[in-house]
Amino acid sequence: MSSDDWKRQAAAEALKYVEDGMKLGLGTGSTAAKFVDLLADKVKAGLKVVCVPTSEATRAQAAALGIPLATLDEHPALDLTVDGADEMDEELRLIKGGGGALLREKIVAVASERVVIIADSSKRVDLLGRFPLPLEVVPFGLAATQRLITGFAADSGCEGDIKLRHGANGAPYVTDNGNHILDCSFGVIDDPEALDDALKLVPGLVESGLFLGIADVGIVAGPKGVEILSAVESDFDEEM
Repeated sequence: MSSDDWKRQAAAEALKYVEDGMKLGLGTGSTAAKFVDLLADKVKAGLKVVCVPTSEATRAQAAALGIPLATLDEHPALDLTVDGADEMDEELRLIKGGGGALLREKIVAVASERVVIIADSSKRVDLLGRFPLPLEVVPFGLAATQRLITGFAADSGCEGDIKLRHGANGAPYVTDNGNHILDCSFGVIDDPEALDDALKLVPGLVESGLFLGIADVGIVAGPKGVEILSAVESDFDEEM
């Protein structure tokens, strides 16, 4: 089987957490797109849900498939969000933002009672940092912001190249929120919490791709089958 097949397996497993009448957050990225496809089949079969997408790309996909959509202003409290990740460790700490939607993804996730992360086994890591950490930053004062990020990250034990992300046209990548992305190649992040706290001190940094204490369940599919990881034992786990 291919990684594409494993992504679909993880997405199919996540459908078990969806109940009729739920308000759902829809993630962004190749794995989350598999979930949207499968959810659309359930909607066509009669499942009643309303969904808040985390990006314009996900919104377009879901709308084309006939999934009922709403905004977070209309439904500020969601039952469940299903999203992917660029990295996931044993404690369900994540790096997200490879698709450029990290700010909306975090807003939607935190607005959700429960968050399920789906991934193929290549995203599973012992320590975060192999994937460059994305940071969403405002365009104004970019050089000053990057300088502060470099300093605060170093104080937290993280050093490495910090590069402005560019799009296919060679111009700086622009998020759905009109911001830019800095990709930070820090290597292993020994203390993600310390780095996250430090980055919050940078005024021009809107949000980081560190998702800590947010995921409730991780679904990882790979050569050994489907594995379910839980952040803590809860009624959510017992229900499943």
